[in-house]
Amino acid sequence: MSIFTKIINGEIPSYKIAENAEFIAFLDINPNAKGHTLVVPKKEENKLFDLSKEEYNSLMDFSYQVAKALEKTVPCKRIGMTVIGLEVPHVHVHLIPINEMADMQFQRKIALSKEEFEKLAKRISGNFV
Repeated sequence: MSIFTKIINGEIPSYKIAENAEFIAFLDINPNAKGHTLVVPKKEENKLFDLSKEEYNSLMDFSYQVAKALEKTVPCKRIGMTVIGLEVPHVHVHLIPINEMADMQFQRKIALSKEEFEKLAKRISGNFV
């Protein structure tokens, strides 16, 4: 069972942005930038391209909606998206508000307090439609 499945099952707390029957989006607790969000299928699947075509398209649709909410909430030049998947064996999309290429390189991290995470999650969630 992956750490993301534990988050989905409520065994581990998260700063949830949005959720539906198939997917959940929550703030990354070790973010590259303020608003760095993970979009995760509730079905535990190791590799992105092991998802069915329909599941993949639904994941991208949900990620699009989350990215639009991020864009309305976090000042940035654009929302970057990446799927790497080596660190947790459960498909996940990284949505990262970026202002420069270094924001996407996973070398620089920022720190937020619990209160900052909670406030940010609530603001982004409020812009999710």
